[in-house]
Amino acid sequence: MYDLNDAQPQMAPVGDLLPDGTFAKVKMTIRPGGTNGSTPIDAGLLKASQSSDAKLLDCEFTVVAGPYARRKFWQNFTVAGGKLDEKGQSKGWNISKATFRAMVDSALGLDPRDESAAAKAKRVFQGLKQLDGIVVAARIMVEPASDPQYRDANKLANVVLPGEPQYDAIMRGETVQPDPINAKPRKAQNGGTQNAPAWQPNAQQNGSVPWANQEQPSPPQPAPATGPAWLNT
Repeated sequence: MYDLNDAQPQMAPVGDLLPDGTFAKVKMTIRPGGTNGSTPIDAGLLKASQSSDAKLLDCEFTVVAGPYARRKFWQNFTVAGGKLDEKGQSKGWNISKATFRAMVDSALGLDPRDESAAAKAKRVFQGLKQLDGIVVAARIMVEPASDPQYRDANKLANVVLPGEPQYDAIMRGETVQPDPINAKPRKAQNGGTQNAPAWQPNAQQNGSVPWANQEQPSPPQPAPATGPAWLNT
């Protein structure tokens, strides 16, 4: 006998996009791509670009609270290679690094202007793999497809930081009025789009970063005044 009374509501159809400018609390999961990173903990973690020497972090974002709970979107972050700036540094990595710092600040409730020794220590970790499972406040955009044969896609527009007006409500799992991005169509790239690799359910090595080894409750839970309950601050 099966009792279906406690089943969760069915998920929205695959391909149904979140509205442009949606604010949500999201969990980032890293999908290993088989390419080694620059640290031992990142062995096999990255994905090689099909069109350049860039190495990518292939991430899945899942909404964990609010009316869009369990909805997902996917995004790659360049962590090495690709186009270089005038200093010979990867432009993509500089952009990704800024996003990852914002994620840590958002997850831990750190003031982005806090440059104290304690705050700086929390922004240091042993490898990108330790970002697996981090939960942040996010603003989500609809990125128009550059080719009519492909669908538009949800992407991370920006991480919402402590001190911004929407932050506390997002981290409590409340509904926040969207702020649309109205993104312009992106430029076509040679080689077309890349299919995301299948999710690998192997156990992740989280290490000792503050956001690791914490379970997320299924229903939204009120957050304490000092930040989300799952954080080990």
